[in-house]
Amino acid sequence: MATLLAFIVALGLLITIHEYGHYRVAVACGVKVLRFSIGFGRPLVRWRLKGKPTEFVIGMWPLGGYVKMLDEREAPVEPNERHQAFNNRPLAVRAAIVLAGPLANLLLAVVLYGVVNWIGQEQSRPILSTPEAGSVAEQAGLRSGELVLEAAEEGEALQAVRSFEELRWHLTRTAMEGERLRLLLQAQAERGAVREVVLDFSSLPAGEEGDQLFRRIGIGSPFSLPVIGQIQGGSAAQEAGLQPGDLVLSIDGRAMTDAWQLRQWIRRSVAGHLQAWEVRRGEQRLLIQLKPRVLDEAGTRVGRIGAFVGAPPATSWVSDDAWEALVGGLGRTWEVSVLTLRMMGRMLVGEASLKNLSGPITIADYAGKSAERGWVSYLLFLAMISVSLGVLNLLPLPMLDGGHLMYYLWEAVTGRSVSEAWMDRLQRAGMVVLLLMMSIALFNDVVRLLD
Repeated sequence: MATLLAFIVALGLLITIHEYGHYRVAVACGVKVLRFSIGFGRPLVRWRLKGKPTEFVIGMWPLGGYVKMLDEREAPVEPNERHQAFNNRPLAVRAAIVLAGPLANLLLAVVLYGVVNWIGQEQSRPILSTPEAGSVAEQAGLRSGELVLEAAEEGEALQAVRSFEELRWHLTRTAMEGERLRLLLQAQAERGAVREVVLDFSSLPAGEEGDQLFRRIGIGSPFSLPVIGQIQGGSAAQEAGLQPGDLVLSIDGRAMTDAWQLRQWIRRSVAGHLQAWEVRRGEQRLLIQLKPRVLDEAGTRVGRIGAFVGAPPATSWVSDDAWEALVGGLGRTWEVSVLTLRMMGRMLVGEASLKNLSGPITIADYAGKSAERGWVSYLLFLAMISVSLGVLNLLPLPMLDGGHLMYYLWEAVTGRSVSEAWMDRLQRAGMVVLLLMMSIALFNDVVRLLD
């Protein structure tokens, strides 16, 4: 129920903001708006503001909305109202009205990111865990326990890195562009010892994203001590005698420096033999014999001990003043927009998997999970979806705002509007493309649900 509510609130807000952008600019430009609808189908609720010509409607199906304006192409218009018809307004006015919807979504994202930046939140410090074997981070010589002070793409000025989330953003952006990332690092055990390294992402295979991408990069999670947490009843950990709070020092003589290294060791323990675990329990050092169980996960054999691994990572409070927060929100919105377009382009040319397309089921799941983590996570989710909605609507596809802007570009260049015959063909083609995208997204949703 909470997931459904979070999804409805998110969808309602983003659609309302989008349509309000169209509505507000249309009214400001003197165009008569007949209906402002959130949702399609039979109206559930309708009302009018006193002295206003617009009917406001909430439809039965909330997967979209529309603003219906006076237009001679759709119905006869009284002579005294022709100056208020959309089709009779100058080209620049019509383009501004169409553009206002996506821009409203992007502006909402700027505000949401800005609010989160200003209010602040507790975030994991950018302290590195042991790099993944064979990864870019390992090849660059990154070490467990190092603190990332600053980062920048090569050729740009270094910027302070205040949290692990900021570090992941630098890594994601630079890796997807196949560029080089400079990191300024400080060894935690040697206060003041600072060095610079360069991560070269030019050799990463194109089209990788998410967890797969970060395995290639080699920086998966912030540093945390290899401490045993909650233990499942009847698990390998319980049978071996491990207890919550045990600090794992070594396994078979190999030192365990952090929780990430320990989790990877356990996952790769598929040989089925006893291991010698040295742990610290209070003031005692104990030697425990443990045999990880081997499970099959999606066709891959992995080791499991049935216990949570890792102490909570070190955190710090990260916030900005009002102006910095707003500028940061603008920058983040721009960067997410560029990455979204780049990913769409890669999917179009086959460099990225179509599995990245998500439909309403996945979005609803993310909405519920983000809401459970707190209002800050939910605001960040709303900002990300708002950017996606804004960028998607700017694509030059008929049926979308970007398609109408494409028509207006043609009109601006040639001096004449697109013919009705061509308009009909393009609308049909656009509908086919959108239905295909929606079908793929829904298929991906079902596959994720069944996994």
